[in-house]
Amino acid sequence: MVCWKCRKEIDITEIHRSSECPLCKADLHCCKACRFYSPGSHYDCKETVDDNITDKEKSNFCDYFSAKKDFAAGTGGSSDGMDDKAKAAKDAFNALFG
Repeated sequence: MVCWKCRKEIDITEIHRSSECPLCKADLHCCKACRFYSPGSHYDCKETVDDNITDKEKSNFCDYFSAKKDFAAGTGGSSDGMDDKAKAAKDAFNALFG
């Protein structure tokens, strides 16, 4: 598997709530590592969650969690900073209308 944060290969087969990357110590059971994470969607999730998880990088108790296939397959995600761009756009929007 590849860590969602440091993008390095890690030897982990199952992700539990307390799982973390042995290299960068990032939580692995978090929104940013989930296949349903979708910035801009309701609560930034493709699933119909009832509660907003405010820190998308911290471990949570979400029952919908499923590791991203690209991370689980070891190919990682794109490193073009798309998450940062999406967050910046959302923050700018909220500054105008929020």
